[in-house]
Amino acid sequence: MAAAGSCRAKAPRGAAGRRRPRAAVLGAERRSRAAAVRPVDEEVSSDSEPESPSLGRRRRREAAVEEEVEETPQEKKLRLAKLYLEELRQHEEEQAAAEEEEEETHPADLIGDRLKEDVLEQKGRLQRLVAKDPPDPASIRVLRGHQLPVTCLVISPDDRFIFSASKDGSLIKWEVESGKRLCVVPGGKKGTEERHMGHASHVLCMAISSDGKYLATGDRNKLIMVWDTATCKRLHIFTGHRDAVSGLSFRKGTHQLYSASHDRCVKVWNVAENAYMETLFGHQDIITGLDSLSRECCVTAGGRDGTVRLWKIPEESQLVFYGHQGSIDCIQLINEEHMVSGADDGSVALWGLAKKKPLALARQAHGMQDAQGLQQPYWISAVAALRNSDLLATGVGQLLWSKGLGVQGVCPAPAPAPAPAPGWGAWQSPLSTLGSHSASVKLWKCSEGFRKLEPLWAIPLV
Repeated sequence: MAAAGSCRAKAPRGAAGRRRPRAAVLGAERRSRAAAVRPVDEEVSSDSEPESPSLGRRRRREAAVEEEVEETPQEKKLRLAKLYLEELRQHEEEQAAAEEEEEETHPADLIGDRLKEDVLEQKGRLQRLVAKDPPDPASIRVLRGHQLPVTCLVISPDDRFIFSASKDGSLIKWEVESGKRLCVVPGGKKGTEERHMGHASHVLCMAISSDGKYLATGDRNKLIMVWDTATCKRLHIFTGHRDAVSGLSFRKGTHQLYSASHDRCVKVWNVAENAYMETLFGHQDIITGLDSLSRECCVTAGGRDGTVRLWKIPEESQLVFYGHQGSIDCIQLINEEHMVSGADDGSVALWGLAKKKPLALARQAHGMQDAQGLQQPYWISAVAALRNSDLLATGVGQLLWSKGLGVQGVCPAPAPAPAPAPGWGAWQSPLSTLGSHSASVKLWKCSEGFRKLEPLWAIPLV
């Protein structure tokens, strides 16, 4: 019996002398075998096992060599993805702390929700239902500073600053919270662009990059100027258009800039590298509006050629949309799959990028006017879309700064520029001019899956 017992393997004992279960023994054996076959370059946590000095020196030498080698596209994508996730983590943690939620939320859950939202936004399926409570006109403040009508304006992505431009060629940076003018770039005289820092003609359009670093402005004198938003210092002047620059838009998440002009073409620029990229042709009349989001494409309104066009940059192709009877004067994307436009026949059209005809068309959107004994509709010169929501706004004249509503258009009559109350800019959409000859801005709801436009209410301007 003693001999038989001596040839049987004994289960190892624990600290208290108890035998370890057979499953624990098998698990230990598997771990030892896995450690024996582990690849040399596998990342191992410093908490799991000690590292010899020679191995540490070798890894540091390998890391130094890798730093000298230029990143491959795959490595760059991985690095940027890690940075993006870290930014999301920090943002969601700060947001959770600010809201002082009663229940503790794990950061990974917040990141997952944010990633799902980003995916829906990329596919054009993200929609925030906000078209229910009317804004309070009493909360609007007035900012004064320009000598001639304000033609365009944008709000910074962090909602802290507003940039506005005017027919007098001036550019003003405002602080949203206090309403103070932080920087004023006065307009100059024609022919002095090289000596004078600002524009020497009417500024017609403006755009800000999604990281808030660059501001671009376009004027009647065919020039595009790029500015540092922090210092209001002019960085570049882009030339190439043969007529007035009527539309500007930064592709979201990049420094790629699209510009539209009365010369009937769209140009693509790389602002960070101060470089021209390409020119797109197709419109048969002046381009009156332009917009873009994160996809490598842009949409334009073609004035009296009666078309809206979607430009697919990588494919070097375009889709043509028909629906208005008059000159199409303004356009803006609602999300990655829908857009809204306005025309001088008084109609407002809601489009899906997959269909050539409007999903919904509101005729005589601002009613009729009596012009020399003839009944004619008020023309729509500005449209607004609260990004990824069901709320739109339309108008044809003076100026309004509303809840982040981004509008393309010009203002034919001088008027003071009301500014949003603190917090109104948090809806993250660029601001521009908006108004109406009928002294009101109309707000609309996109209902029934973007197949119907319902008028909600009008905001008086005076």
